[in-house]
Amino acid sequence: MSNNVGTQRSPYSVFAGPNLGYVMEMYDQFKASPESVDPELAEMFRSYGAPSIEGADQNTAMSAVPESNFGKVLAAYTLIDAIRTYGHLASDIYPLNDRPKDATRLELSFYGLSESDLQSMPASLFVKNPPAHVESGLDAVNYLKSLYTGKIAYEFSHVIDEEERTWIQSKIENGEISVQLSEDDKKALLERLTKVEGFEKFIHRTFVGAKRFSIEGLDSLVVLIDELVRRSEADRVKKILIGMAHRGRLNVLTHILNKPYEMMFAEFAGVPSEPFLPEDGTLATTHGWFGDVKYHMGALYKAPSGTERFLAYNPSHLEVVNPIVAGQTRAAQETTSHEGLPEQDMKAAYAIMIHGDAAFPGQGIVPETFNYSRVRGYKTGGSIHIIANNTIGFTTEYYDSRSTHYSSDPAKGFEVPVLHVNADSPEDVMAVAAFAFEYRQKFGKDILIDLIGYRRYGHNEMDEPLVTNPMMYHSIHKHPTARQIYGSKLVEANILKDDDVEKLDADIFAMMQAAYDKVKEDSSKAKERSNATPEAVMAGYPRDLETGVDHDRLQRMNEELLSYPDDFTVFSKLDRILKRREEPFKGKGKGKVDWAHAEQLAFGSILQDGKPIRITGQDVQRGTFAHRHLVLHDEKTGEEFVPLHHISDSKASFVAYNSPLTEFAVVGYEFGYNLEKDQALSIWEAQYGDFANMAQVMFDQFISSSHSKWGQQSGMVILLPHAYEGQGPEHSSARLERYLQLSAENNWTVANISSAANYFHVLRRQAMMLGTEVERPLVIVSPKSLLRHPLVGAEVSDLAEGHFQTVLEQPGTGQNPEKVKKILFASGKMAIDLAEKVKDGEGFDHLHIVRVEQLYPFPSEKIAEITARYPKVKELVWVQEEPKNMGSWSFALEYMLEIAGDKKSVSYVGRIHRASPSEGNGEAHKAEQQRIIEEALKK
Repeated sequence: MSNNVGTQRSPYSVFAGPNLGYVMEMYDQFKASPESVDPELAEMFRSYGAPSIEGADQNTAMSAVPESNFGKVLAAYTLIDAIRTYGHLASDIYPLNDRPKDATRLELSFYGLSESDLQSMPASLFVKNPPAHVESGLDAVNYLKSLYTGKIAYEFSHVIDEEERTWIQSKIENGEISVQLSEDDKKALLERLTKVEGFEKFIHRTFVGAKRFSIEGLDSLVVLIDELVRRSEADRVKKILIGMAHRGRLNVLTHILNKPYEMMFAEFAGVPSEPFLPEDGTLATTHGWFGDVKYHMGALYKAPSGTERFLAYNPSHLEVVNPIVAGQTRAAQETTSHEGLPEQDMKAAYAIMIHGDAAFPGQGIVPETFNYSRVRGYKTGGSIHIIANNTIGFTTEYYDSRSTHYSSDPAKGFEVPVLHVNADSPEDVMAVAAFAFEYRQKFGKDILIDLIGYRRYGHNEMDEPLVTNPMMYHSIHKHPTARQIYGSKLVEANILKDDDVEKLDADIFAMMQAAYDKVKEDSSKAKERSNATPEAVMAGYPRDLETGVDHDRLQRMNEELLSYPDDFTVFSKLDRILKRREEPFKGKGKGKVDWAHAEQLAFGSILQDGKPIRITGQDVQRGTFAHRHLVLHDEKTGEEFVPLHHISDSKASFVAYNSPLTEFAVVGYEFGYNLEKDQALSIWEAQYGDFANMAQVMFDQFISSSHSKWGQQSGMVILLPHAYEGQGPEHSSARLERYLQLSAENNWTVANISSAANYFHVLRRQAMMLGTEVERPLVIVSPKSLLRHPLVGAEVSDLAEGHFQTVLEQPGTGQNPEKVKKILFASGKMAIDLAEKVKDGEGFDHLHIVRVEQLYPFPSEKIAEITARYPKVKELVWVQEEPKNMGSWSFALEYMLEIAGDKKSVSYVGRIHRASPSEGNGEAHKAEQQRIIEEALKK
């Protein structure tokens, strides 16, 4: 017996009066001797415990049943429960009818029941407010079977909240998950299906062999989204954000985003599509100069209703778009133009995430994103998930693709209701769409629609699926399309005639032919697009952008950051540490502004300038190295206090969220947030730099290349703690070389900073560029042991004046240009290790040390200016702690050779080529680090 009692009520609620007394007597007997009680009763007692007398007044219908039928009533109740819980296994949800139905649990004989047994019981025992025609228990069973085993199937017994389960059940059993369409509505639905199919057929015939990853077999996906859009517009939703892979994307772009047929056909014909962009401004598309294939592109449609529809750009990595769309949705819901926390309206926007049936259980990014659904820093009030279920993955059959019964099963672990629906039944598809939207708006939770269809052609239109999946595709070739099925239904209902259905198909094909003829006629006038990098991009960001903040403004802010409410108790040890931040403002030499202090002052000034800030990552509130403390906790009450919410003149919101233990999805989420809210400084910090390995797809496919592929700019900041301190291969290297390898066309800034002042200025520079044409991501290789190092610390005057410096010259070295024979170049901790050794430069007249703070764009001009001041230099030496095949050496070499010319040599000092980033032994690390320093400094 299922323990899903919450979907209806306790089984004891059907017993009243003497019957309840009898059951209670049997329970006492069961406690003394379980084997002496009827097995059905014993099973009920084991599942539900002691009978409750509270049920005595809930239902008196049982009084009409003789005592001898108690076991039969219990069996009937178990059957009813099974219909609700397992009806989906016997439902008609597979268009090809190629999966066995399991009705075992729904058979009367399975419970020892006969029709006459059920006829003697009133329907009200099992169904609340049954329809008039449902009178007996048998009627109730047949009625519920019709609801739970049709072309819509339901799974919701895993939902814990009783209110949700009761609401879902009442919607099903009251017949509310349905649509009532007029004859005109039905004709319009057929026209929609005809356009969806006609679009695919036209491309298939006109552009033979062209890849399009067609929607055919899941045509009603457009119908489903149509209904969601209609409901959203009626509910005044401001924005719908859609994430999906390539299957069916072109059809969604055309029929949901209203991208004109002419634009689509132009792209297939290989001619510019911009001349066919609507002149009314309702459709916005972006593209980069290097471009991407048409089935990766997105668009924004601004409907006359005021509801915007956005389809996110997405490469062939399928589900990776999910967290990006979630982040964009959160940003679309938030108002950030005030101090404190952002204001979030979860009904202002929501996401539709369209998944593949093989990818949904196969790719770990899916449960990572589901895990955000009720986490305070990431929740969006529920996404509507759709599995575009082809029942196949490329050539892989479902039994080789997953270990679960349905592809949707992973969602159940997050208490997400699941509705399976037959894609060949468009009216039922509309019904589940309406229900899903209502559920999302009411409960603010995710819901999943498993839209089950098939794939009419191969993985792409050049594949021959009969080679690998012959049984399935013999069935598909015989199977009518959704349009044909629905057209026949309307003919049978005397709404249309066969000729009407065929004429509609021919008319729509003719309309598309006319659109293509226009493309052929007008495309000769279009100017071919160049894939050259635009001049504005190559020009880069403004040089030496002034980012200093007035001393008095900094001091006032610092005092406010160290002021707490009278009733707030900071942990005493932490209080003493934070109070040290007063010292630098007492005069030069009294103390320095360390890394975290500089960061907080930069954040405060950015908020005062009107730019909101969102920083997330594992443990960012405190900081992995206990250095940051953006969120304070009352030692006695645990109450949170955020000092940055209480600075004067703040004009924007600030949040710092500790993220779930993931990198892949959270990096995508923050990227999406920044795309949607381009004025916000969105920062993700890795707990250790090498944790970003887990998010490599996001860096490769999105952050580094979205501008050149899709015209999408981001100003996201990535902080990657990095340094070799004897901690072993993990947590030493942030894999700097990977980000440098991805660097080109001014796509982002990569910095390895060794100065708190420089960190302050680079954050402010980044904030100033947000929302402008020079906006780009910023990757900072940030410190660990250097966080509190005196040589990294800054004077207040360093923050009050100046700008970010791409290159810093080491004080004390290079004082006598005529004596300098070599110049050392280093970044980050390596530069500080060298600085510690040379101190004031005494005894090191033969060299000069240059700290390269920005590695990309490489500061060649400034380095060339420095080297030109030293006429006797014969050797330029790149010094790094990473192995030779890692770090920045290979990237910098080409630039350094150009700077050196033919009069100077360029050499390397560091670890040799290695397969692993670092030694596993602390002592070995110290010895190797000492060797590097001595070799670099020797004459």
